[in-house]
Amino acid sequence: MQPPGTAEERGPTPRGSRRSGVVALVAAIAATAAVVLTAPADEQGSAAQDVLGEEQLRIMAPASPGGGWDQTSREMQAALRELVGRTEVYNVSGAGGTIGLSQFVRRTGDPSELMTTGLIMIGAVTANGSPHSLDETTPLVRLTTDYQVVVVAADSPLTDVPGLVAAMQADIAGVSIAGGSAGGAEQIMAGLLAQAVGADPAQVSYVAHSGGGEALTTVLSGRSTIGIFGLSEIQPQIEAGTVRAIAVSSAERLPALPDVPTLPEAGLDVVVENWRGVVAPAGISDAQEQALEDLLVQMARTESWRDALARRGWGDALLAGPEFEEFVRSEQDRVSRVLAEIGLG
Repeated sequence: MQPPGTAEERGPTPRGSRRSGVVALVAAIAATAAVVLTAPADEQGSAAQDVLGEEQLRIMAPASPGGGWDQTSREMQAALRELVGRTEVYNVSGAGGTIGLSQFVRRTGDPSELMTTGLIMIGAVTANGSPHSLDETTPLVRLTTDYQVVVVAADSPLTDVPGLVAAMQADIAGVSIAGGSAGGAEQIMAGLLAQAVGADPAQVSYVAHSGGGEALTTVLSGRSTIGIFGLSEIQPQIEAGTVRAIAVSSAERLPALPDVPTLPEAGLDVVVENWRGVVAPAGISDAQEQALEDLLVQMARTESWRDALARRGWGDALLAGPEFEEFVRSEQDRVSRVLAEIGLG
């Protein structure tokens, strides 16, 4: 889901000597990768800082502040601090991350730039007819998974999944569904729900939003019957009693919402798992790619990152190297098929 807030679009900072410094950074990290991966945490941080000098990595969150990609980027920033010092996070919002992607692909060959990405961007590329895709990046690691939650306003007469199924079967177009960007995990899930209840996915009344705050407002105002949100984004509103969760998109109940049933429990064969990862620009060297992968794998082992997973309710989905590259390719194929099946391809 795309996050709430106002977009912050910042252009690239001047490169000059900075580029040469970062190239030296990744070459040195690659040359000492074994030391970085086996030394104690304090030595890892010291070695990485010696390599970086005064330079720093920059992480693009291709969405507005506050939501999944932004949260991931800023938790990375905190976890990387002990390894490489200060890391800059900046936001470029819009169109399911494809606006940020269109800017990121211009950073060809620059190992100082990273971008958070995931399932939502893959769907948005297809739904928005983007001229760019993740094929124009260098996949580094998958980090997390996050499930979707179906919610209603606290005062909604709709109280459970059987009621939702009955409403969708009676009038699929009359059940308005608020969610994130077109082609994202939420719209994919809306289409799969329609399929599962025997309705035409092409008739789903899906209201796309660029931010979770906007989607929440739509649900609370009554303009949408239900909303679909990422767990980490909507959990504070559930705990506050602003909305009521009626189902989760996982195969088993979530520890964070133990009283909320899964869709399969209600007889709907729908499981949707949103994942997030990190890519670098195309055109970096093999040594630079390996160095960045090693750094992010080490980051994922830090106490700071482990704490973030627990606090945010994210699943640990660490995958790196050729396996992650193959995963991205398979996801592009899978999502394209699903979107075509539900009339969005």
